[in-house]
Amino acid sequence: MSNIKLFESKHIRSAWDEATQRWYFAIVDVVAALSESESPQVYWRVLKKRLLAEGNETVTSCNALKMTAADGKQRLTDVADTEQLLRLIQSIPSPKAEPFKRWLAKVGYERLEEIENPELAAARMRELYKAKGYSDEWIEKRVRGIAIRDELTHEWQKRGVKEQREYAILTAEISRATFGMTPAEYKAFKSLDKPADNLRDHMNDLELIFTMLGEASTTEIARNKDAQGYGENRDAAVAGGAVAGRARRDLEKKSGKRVASAENYKALPEAVARKKLKKKED
Repeated sequence: MSNIKLFESKHIRSAWDEATQRWYFAIVDVVAALSESESPQVYWRVLKKRLLAEGNETVTSCNALKMTAADGKQRLTDVADTEQLLRLIQSIPSPKAEPFKRWLAKVGYERLEEIENPELAAARMRELYKAKGYSDEWIEKRVRGIAIRDELTHEWQKRGVKEQREYAILTAEISRATFGMTPAEYKAFKSLDKPADNLRDHMNDLELIFTMLGEASTTEIARNKDAQGYGENRDAAVAGGAVAGRARRDLEKKSGKRVASAENYKALPEAVARKKLKKKED
């Protein structure tokens, strides 16, 4: 299971490994959060080289996992578990080292709680979006969209679709048929350029609704046609996206307004912070 955690508004890509019951975190994201370097990739490359030369066991035992990169593709990324990170951050001069250690402990504890009670995961997700300034109505659509997406990927898994690369291709087919843009093109349309910028977190209500329609339609078509393997599921993805695409065009024709919006929610956290500050001053 892969997702993104927040440390002081910084995005940390992470993956939970069921076999080892451990979180793995993208090291370059941790470097970006602690060092505040404008080039965290370069910072990590230099630090890694130095630590390897010193024979640092933490670096030599680091793994690499595929995680979503800035272009929306899955790329191998250096990762570390909690124990490895605790050792690694000692090599990164930062006043945020101690708060980050506490954050790591909290993340691990919360994950164990969520395994025991999955409803906690959904509740915490809602709290996170609420804190970032999203409306309750938007949050409900986003959470519902996540559930629909999970249902689709589980269906693909059962039908012989290979994870990561083929998932990304099929998702692009649904998006192209729904909006006329792949996720990468959509991110560019919304001026989203960072790896941590999740496209769906920057969609408005209608964009989320049509995204859900495309993915739910794909799931239904794949089931009814008993699609097997990549080829048949690609056909189902195109057909499912086309259902949403026709509905989108019909709405645009009757409303006179385009559904896809260049608006993104980058400024939302700052707006919430200003609102809180003003309230405190008052």
